[in-house]
Amino acid sequence: MDLTPGLRRVPAADLADVGEDEALAARIRAEIEATGPMTFARFMELALYDPDGGYYRSDESRPGRAGDFLTAPESHPIFGHAVANQLTEVWVRLDRPDPFVVHEHGAGGGALAEAILRGLERTRSGLIDAIRYVPVEIEPRRHDAFEERLALAGFADRIGKAQELGTFSGAVLANEVLDALPVHRIGIRDGRLQERFVGVDAGGAFADVWADPSTPAIGRRLADEGTALVDGQSAEICLALETWVASAVAPLGRGLTLFLDYGALASDLYDPGRRPNGTIRAFARHRLSDDVYAHVGRQDLTAHVDLTAVGAAARSAGLTEEGRTSQAAFLLGNGTEERLREIQSDPATTLEEYTELRSALVRLLDPAGMGGFNVLGFGRDWPDGPPLAGFAYRVPGR
Repeated sequence: MDLTPGLRRVPAADLADVGEDEALAARIRAEIEATGPMTFARFMELALYDPDGGYYRSDESRPGRAGDFLTAPESHPIFGHAVANQLTEVWVRLDRPDPFVVHEHGAGGGALAEAILRGLERTRSGLIDAIRYVPVEIEPRRHDAFEERLALAGFADRIGKAQELGTFSGAVLANEVLDALPVHRIGIRDGRLQERFVGVDAGGAFADVWADPSTPAIGRRLADEGTALVDGQSAEICLALETWVASAVAPLGRGLTLFLDYGALASDLYDPGRRPNGTIRAFARHRLSDDVYAHVGRQDLTAHVDLTAVGAAARSAGLTEEGRTSQAAFLLGNGTEERLREIQSDPATTLEEYTELRSALVRLLDPAGMGGFNVLGFGRDWPDGPPLAGFAYRVPGR
C-alpha cells in the first residue's frame, strides 16, 4: 500500500466516534434492497456526493488541519505561489489575454486561490490585473465560503462567475479532484473478470458481492490499456474520467489544464506485484483506513488515478499533452528554492516562520509523499515553444 505515504493505517476503533450519516446509509440500503447489489461506483457517488448527506456536501471542514486530510494548498501558501508563477508563464505564452480566466475545480474554501493571488501580487505580475478566478464546486454553499475568504483578503474583484464568461482563454486547475471520482471495483476470480458490488448482509451491514461486470466498458478499458490482471488480483476502474475531463475543459478555448494528483500509468497502477489489492482507501481525521463501508457520508473515499486513462480522456477532449512530471519537480521548476532563500534572507522573517516554511517544503518535495504526486499539463490551441518551467525537469518514468 503506497497511497499518500505519511498517513498511517489505524484500526477502525480509532475512528469510532466519527459516526455516519444514518439517513444516507438507510437510503443506500433501501436502494440495494429494491434493485439488488449496486456497483461500488454508485455507492461511492452517494457516499461522497449525495445532496442530503454526501461527504462533499457537508458544511463541516474537509481538507485542512481541522478536517480529515491535508492537501498541498493547506500545507503552506508557497504551493500556491509556485502555481502562480506557472500561471504567469502561461499568460505570457498566450500573449497576455485580458481577462485570463482560471477555473479551479474543487476550490473549497479558497486556500489555493488566495495563495495564487497573493503570489501574483508579491511578484508584481501583470496577471493580477487580468485574472478572473472562478471556483467550480459541487456544493453551492462552498462558493459562499470561497467568496468570503477572497473578499477578506482584498481580492473580491478578482472573482469571476462561470455563467458570465462562456468560452475563455486561461487555465483549468484540478488539485486532488480526480482521485475522488467514483470507481468500479474489479478483480479476477477463477480466471474470470468479475466486479465487486455492494450488498447488504443478514445483519444489515454493507458487504461485497462478486458478479459479472455491470458494463462491457470495464473490459474495454482494460483491453485498450493492454492491462491483464492475474487471478486473485483486485483493482479499480474509473469510467467517469472521460466524461468529467470533457466537461471540465469544455469552456477552455485556449490555454492550459493542470491536473495534480496521486496515481500512476496503467502499467504501474495494475502491476500485481505492487498493488495486488487495488488502491481504494478511506480517510477520516487524518487517518487512513481500509474499511470503505464505515462512516458513510463522514469519511472520504479515494483511489489512485489512472494517468493513462487521463491522457486518453484529454486527447478525446481535443487537448495535447504539454508536460508530465512529479509535484516536487513542478514546484522546484517554479521557484520554491529561490523563494525559500528570499524568505531566509529577509530580516523581517521570524525563526518560527522560516521553520514552518522549511517543514512544509519537506512535505511538499518528499518523493515518498506529496512530492511524488503527479502534475499533468494539457493544452488547447497551445503555442509552440520550450517546456513550461514546471515541466522543465526530467523525471525518470514520467
